[in-house]
Amino acid sequence: MLRRFLAPTIEVSAHCDLPCGVYDPAQARIEAQSVKAICEKVADNDDPDFRIRAAIIKEQRSELVKHHLWVLWTDYFKPPHFEKFPQLHTLVNEATKLAGGGGGTKATFDVAKADELLGKIDEIAAIFAETKKS
Repeated sequence: MLRRFLAPTIEVSAHCDLPCGVYDPAQARIEAQSVKAICEKVADNDDPDFRIRAAIIKEQRSELVKHHLWVLWTDYFKPPHFEKFPQLHTLVNEATKLAGGGGGTKATFDVAKADELLGKIDEIAAIFAETKKS
């Protein structure tokens, strides 16, 4: 019985946590589009209760953008991707900062900031699409 516990184990490897195809930057984009839509709706509404509710939801959606980008960054993208696309680390960092506080979409109702976030996500999506070809 002790021999069975000490026997070599089978080594396996996988590209990511789950079978490929479960991660997609589209998830981050959908949340970022929600952030932009909230910013647009707030611009046309002076109701303080509405604005508070919008701010709360916008912060939640912004956090989800960050979450989805981090999942891609940590679970999907691997060293060969970072070697082929050396701008990827900076791009993900810039996108997550745009979805955060301190000038990001959590801290403002600026539609231009939401557009900037969507642009960064699109750049990440283009790289993601390239990695899926190989």
